[in-house]
Amino acid sequence: MELQHSATNLQTKSQPSSKANSLWMRNKMKRNLVLYLFLAPAAVYYILFHYAPMYGTLIAFQDYNPFRGMMSSPWVGLKHFNAFFDSIYFYRLIRNTFLIGAYSILFGFTIPIIFALLLHEVKHTQFRTIIQSISYLPHFISTVVVAGLIVTFTSPSTGFINGILDFLGAQKIDFLRETGWFRTIYVSSGVWQNLGWSSIIYFAALTSISPSLYEAADMDGANRWQKVWHISLPGIKPTIITVLLLDMGRVMDVGFEKVFLLYNSTTYETADVLSTYVYRSGLVQQQYSFASAVGLFNSVLTFIIIILFNKLARRLSGYSLW
Repeated sequence: MELQHSATNLQTKSQPSSKANSLWMRNKMKRNLVLYLFLAPAAVYYILFHYAPMYGTLIAFQDYNPFRGMMSSPWVGLKHFNAFFDSIYFYRLIRNTFLIGAYSILFGFTIPIIFALLLHEVKHTQFRTIIQSISYLPHFISTVVVAGLIVTFTSPSTGFINGILDFLGAQKIDFLRETGWFRTIYVSSGVWQNLGWSSIIYFAALTSISPSLYEAADMDGANRWQKVWHISLPGIKPTIITVLLLDMGRVMDVGFEKVFLLYNSTTYETADVLSTYVYRSGLVQQQYSFASAVGLFNSVLTFIIIILFNKLARRLSGYSLW
């Protein structure tokens, strides 16, 4: 009897609190209605184009037939994953995707940091603003236009790069048909396109460092290199680690567009990556289930990489994404 009486009292006490919580939630939503409206387009975008399509990954475990649909297509388990692992292209695709992604991170991550540090050392404000504005411009050029410029500049007949080689008496090079040049062209053009834009976050972090630290270093007789090494770099260390972790999550997510626009059958050995292979298998050869399995494998591999590097960063530096 005493237990029933106490349970009844607890239930009656919890009712007003639940009503108060729901009323508080409604009032909060009314106060922040404008913010929720601003958030709504982004939420709808991610739901429609990122979360809803995840249901379609089920065809990776089926022999999918578009006429029969997902509900009637037979389930085959890991058949398509095993077919990809046994494929003669498996190691080539993993190697090319990883190397292009790793080189893009190595140069596309470090060079903007150096550029931001150099800009921070420029004391003439107007000159620094001009340099920053010029460095931002390539970021707004379409990937198709960038690929067209690369094709034009590296052409063995009309390209100015081969024109310089011819003027110097060197042999002309058909860059886009030489397997050894593809990664260099891809990575260097990416660095050129994103150098200024990627340096914005580092420059903003540098401007937040207290000037008193540099003044104290000047009084101690520190030179510019010592101030950069002991003040500037430690000051932007959390930003560097955060951006690096985000970039590592894309190490296996090499952009499809530029690779597709620049590669050809003669450069598959170094240029063919997972995303272009998925395109050829899924849309050209109409192997929908196989292409879905390859894409799902790439996503899982990327997820594992970012988890591992997040743990490594937290253990070594104390900073992490979560």
